[in-house]
Amino acid sequence: MSTRPRRLLILCSGNICRSPMAHGMAEAHARHSDTAMEVRSAGTLMIEGAPADRRAIRVCEEVGLDITAHRSQGLTAELVTWADRILVMEMAHAMAVRQMCPEIGEDKLHLLGGFIGLTNIEDPIRSWFIGPFRTARSEISEALSRFFSYWDSTGT
Repeated sequence: MSTRPRRLLILCSGNICRSPMAHGMAEAHARHSDTAMEVRSAGTLMIEGAPADRRAIRVCEEVGLDITAHRSQGLTAELVTWADRILVMEMAHAMAVRQMCPEIGEDKLHLLGGFIGLTNIEDPIRSWFIGPFRTARSEISEALSRFFSYWDSTGT
């Protein structure tokens, strides 16, 4: 009997900075840990078809991740239903999910920064500099590591 892969949805505002970086990291984690997992990402601003921000691409390249093929998509009820777990970067993203699908369970929706003691993983998009993108990348990486340990420990 085969089981289907785990399904992870990662959300941010535009789906052009934080969630594409997290998406790339989550897929790399799945490959390196030999975990059957499908990863998707989306944004609450409903931007469709935009590439990842060039600075997000650059800081991912610095750690061996290629997110150049990424194209943004907006959050849909279908994506929420599809996912086993949903990671959000800010409380506003969680509120958007709950508004779209009020019946969502507490065990499905997680504030990613909460895994490392942060309320938000700040959006670096307004920065002129690469530093905030590196900070976001580091916070996302550490939080994902702790999230995957948590998810593995729950067995679901």
